[in-house]
Amino acid sequence: MKIPFYKKLIPRSIRLNILKGQIVENLENRDLNAEEQEVLIFLKSHSLHIFPYNFPEKYKQEDILIEKDSEKGLLYTLWEGKKLYFKNGHQRKKAQVYFNSLLLEQDPLSPHRYLTENFDVHAGDVIVDVGAAEGNFTLSVIEKVKKVYIFEVEKDWIKALEATFDPWKEKVEIVQKYVSDEDTMDAIKLDTFFNNGQTVNFIKADVEGAEAQVVNGAAGLIKSQSSLKIAVCTYHRQSDAEELDKLLKNKGFVNHFSDKYMIFHYGKTNVVKPPYLRKAVLRGIKA
Repeated sequence: MKIPFYKKLIPRSIRLNILKGQIVENLENRDLNAEEQEVLIFLKSHSLHIFPYNFPEKYKQEDILIEKDSEKGLLYTLWEGKKLYFKNGHQRKKAQVYFNSLLLEQDPLSPHRYLTENFDVHAGDVIVDVGAAEGNFTLSVIEKVKKVYIFEVEKDWIKALEATFDPWKEKVEIVQKYVSDEDTMDAIKLDTFFNNGQTVNFIKADVEGAEAQVVNGAAGLIKSQSSLKIAVCTYHRQSDAEELDKLLKNKGFVNHFSDKYMIFHYGKTNVVKPPYLRKAVLRGIKA
């Protein structure tokens, strides 16, 4: 979260405890829906957590098995029975912490989960994974899709992605660019990339608050598709959920948010302020 200079002198644990007190006070002084009430009950008996629910307690990062692929020179673990590789520089303990965060995000009870029983990728789909990082989303559906376009700009992830998707390399294209609403040396619009009338069935975007630029840069692609699903993250900034909901509705999507809330307090430019609780993923269907 964005922290005034003088507050940086206060230990992080104390700052988070102060933030928790502010959130509890805010919740206690307004009318709450059932999901907000659940968060309040949790915070009264637990420390502040990005996922303010009980489900994270079942995950223990020290129990995660991390192995070394000596041929590729990379660490990996298994994601739904398939090898998921980590980028260079990840030590075992760091890889355990990172993978534990993925388990939390995609738990069936997590507000960060992209897919549900009623909102899923289907056999033969063409998908676009924007901001793939390690590629866990694509890996979870790789065996049933027809084609995947992975956009990830961080060079340290490229080798890991190539290793992860080597068994399916004939249907995976990795693009090392940002996705935005303008074309530059380092960025590209989805409208520019998909400029030959290609079919796209599903777009996932998790790009640290730049999701609106991804959508705006895909206006033509969205308009050209007769049936399209999109899952975008809405928690990086306090205003993201409202703005992205309106943006996607204006482009013909019927939207619904994931259940529950996140308390996202990371990021140097992230301003944490009331109402504090943030919807995490917006799922849209255009038909």
